[in-house]
Amino acid sequence: MKLIFSILFITFLNIPEISEIRKLYPNAPNSESTSLELYSKLSDINNGSNKTLVAYKGASIAMGAKFSKKIKDKIRKLKEGIQLIEYAVASEPKNVEIRLIRLSIQENIPKIANYYKNKNEDSSFLLVYYKEQPISLKEYLKSFILQSKSFTEQEKLTLK
Repeated sequence: MKLIFSILFITFLNIPEISEIRKLYPNAPNSESTSLELYSKLSDINNGSNKTLVAYKGASIAMGAKFSKKIKDKIRKLKEGIQLIEYAVASEPKNVEIRLIRLSIQENIPKIANYYKNKNEDSSFLLVYYKEQPISLKEYLKSFILQSKSFTEQEKLTLK
């Protein structure tokens, strides 16, 4: 009986596939509709969820600040998004994808937000643990690193 209940409960949860989120994420900062779609897919994620999805939700909220009209809303969204990202990092500090998410936000957030202190730490972390990742995540990391401003050309050449 418990097994049936568990299966039904999991079936009705609206938990997105990580592959769906990875497809949307790179385009979300440049498209309000993609940003909203990403946030919508992550709306049911909470602190008890998969921490990588928590980080993506935080990033989607922080990116959504860009499309807010009122400065008060921008600040509120940035703070909320950053708080979720930092919670995810603190929960799983060795998670490469969460570090990629934090780095991507820190690279693109306005300097006035004062959220850029972990860029060197995260870029070094990604390079150190890159080779240990599964192929699908490795390709995603490589795609990010090759377009990122946080890596030197020399570092980019080391990716295989």
